[in-house]
Amino acid sequence: MDDIDRLIINETQGGFPVSERPFAELADRLDLSEAELINRMRSLREDGVLSRFGPLFHAERMGGGLTLAAMAVPADRYEEVTELVNAHDEVAHNYARDHALNMWFVLATETPERIADVIAEIEAETGITVLNMPREAEFFIGLRFDA
Repeated sequence: MDDIDRLIINETQGGFPVSERPFAELADRLDLSEAELINRMRSLREDGVLSRFGPLFHAERMGGGLTLAAMAVPADRYEEVTELVNAHDEVAHNYARDHALNMWFVLATETPERIADVIAEIEAETGITVLNMPREAEFFIGLRFDA
């Protein structure tokens, strides 16, 4: 990452323009061309610097459910289980961890009751217990880079 990449990451975390041409608006603020901004963001995503780029919705405020889940997946089944878990539309993020609970993912559902249903489906499909860890308190941790 160079200074421009750091600036892009910093600027997109505080809100993304809602307009007809949001990338052009942001690029103008950053003194970049729209094409350069899009290409840099694409590269950050493809290089794995950014794991995702998109809106975050507060599922609970919209009447839905949200939880963090974890599984202890045998190494020889990790790819298979990842595909099964990620096939569920409700899986928002899925991360590998160097821990006995080596697969962590976020479930965001249309209703709070759907959380239990999705967990049961994943357990039935994989034969592996899913640990449900609903949020008890919310914290915001910002990440800023020196450019």
